[in-house]
Amino acid sequence: MKLKFVPALIALAMAALIAFGMYSFTIGLNKELIGLGSFLFVAVTLISAIGVSYDYKRTGTNVRALAMVFFFIALISNIGFVYFPFSQVAYIITNGILLLVFILISYYIVVAKQ
Repeated sequence: MKLKFVPALIALAMAALIAFGMYSFTIGLNKELIGLGSFLFVAVTLISAIGVSYDYKRTGTNVRALAMVFFFIALISNIGFVYFPFSQVAYIITNGILLLVFILISYYIVVAKQ
């Protein structure tokens, strides 16, 4: 795995803009939590999808596809939390588990070396 600087920087900028949008539309007291949480989740998935080159083509294809699936899951999850009242614990547990599942599956794909 090798980080591609310019695409990774673009991915971070996209994640920041998406997080700002989530922050702006949030109804309630958890604006900072939504902003930070959505930035973290979206940044990890977008950098994995467009900001990293992989040693094997199959590995790259699988991780990129997985990253885009979890990117859309993160968007749907965060949009749901933007418009509905929730507790901080529910947000942290839900997005934390989703992010850790993404990282775990990505790890096993990369370790397979195919």
